[in-house]
Amino acid sequence: MAKWLDVVGIGEDGILSLSAAAQSVLEEAEVIIGGERHHALAPHYNAERVAWTKPWSEIILTVKAHRPRPTVLLVTGDPLWYSAGAKLLGAIPLDEIRFHPQLSAFQLACARMGWSLPDIETLTVHGRFMEQLVPSLRPKARLVVLTGGASAVKEAAKLLLRHGYSQSMMTVLAEMGGPNEKRFTHCAADWASNDQSVPSFHTLCIDCVSDASADILSRQPGLPDSVFESDGNFTKQDIRAITVCMLAPHFGEVLWDIGTGSGTVAIEWMRAARDGHAIGIDSNSKRIEMAKKNAFQLGVPRFQLIHGQAPEALQGLPLPHAIFIGGGLSSELVELAYERLRPYGRIVANAVTVESENILSSLHAKFGGDLARLTTSRAKPLPGGGRVWHQPMTVTQWRLKK
Repeated sequence: MAKWLDVVGIGEDGILSLSAAAQSVLEEAEVIIGGERHHALAPHYNAERVAWTKPWSEIILTVKAHRPRPTVLLVTGDPLWYSAGAKLLGAIPLDEIRFHPQLSAFQLACARMGWSLPDIETLTVHGRFMEQLVPSLRPKARLVVLTGGASAVKEAAKLLLRHGYSQSMMTVLAEMGGPNEKRFTHCAADWASNDQSVPSFHTLCIDCVSDASADILSRQPGLPDSVFESDGNFTKQDIRAITVCMLAPHFGEVLWDIGTGSGTVAIEWMRAARDGHAIGIDSNSKRIEMAKKNAFQLGVPRFQLIHGQAPEALQGLPLPHAIFIGGGLSSELVELAYERLRPYGRIVANAVTVESENILSSLHAKFGGDLARLTTSRAKPLPGGGRVWHQPMTVTQWRLKK
């Protein structure tokens, strides 16, 4: 089918920002779809006007309903940078679409702030949890964030205070590139304690400044045990670091964490794998609640938790790229997990009892992979002075790549 859909990014200066090609498709369009703001920026075209609808599933249906009429979807900035492009491509073939990008909010914000685009983190919390900012917080980090309304600034400021970044400078940039461009700058402590009136449609820039009490946590695996809420039964720091590395987190991949407990392994997976998705399964409801609290505190609120028992709870889940089995180990469970695992996927299983170690030994003999025994020791003070080496339980770990 010929290209019938043009996705046009438009700026606050309206049609003056558009290329000749973008203006041409607007002139030839039979249908123009956009939000109220988008239509107001391009008022001089005679096509049928269609209002933007929510949720996303409905806007895609609205767009597809006009196929194959020449149709333009108006969006803000770059359609393929936290915008409509990726969702559309999941429903409409590329050979039916043309994209006409405009300067993105990230580019404009960096120009206003004097920041180098490769040196910042670009994020969005529009329609998402604010806690997704947490993994990006570190001293001197610079974040450019797409938000979801005027109240988002105060919400972000309160999050910064909770994590020890009260003196971070927060700049709101609104209507960038248009005749009414606005700028507001305060430190996080001021934003959190005062009601500042800002436009709903804006971009938020954060220049992170850490307090003495700041949570400065790496995105690499091996977070301190103290940052997790638990009942004491969880994968400890040193073993966890090795476990997550063996699971090899990658962009956009899916992890099944069977017997998730406090969620420590899955949470570190998601922090390490940008846009990674983890599903934690556990039969203990109290541990599910602890895992949920840990996920929000450590900045991975999209961690999906299922209260249930494997293998029944695995039915209908998206196929995994990696599987960690930290509890409920059995040969039957591993064989089912292996069957569901995507090609080139990884399985890691940990055992501390003789019985579960024997299961891993049998699985290693049947499937191959690597079998390792992991032991760590830490210096502990004696009551009368001096130190001794304290050795937690040895962990047997089986690793397999499909």
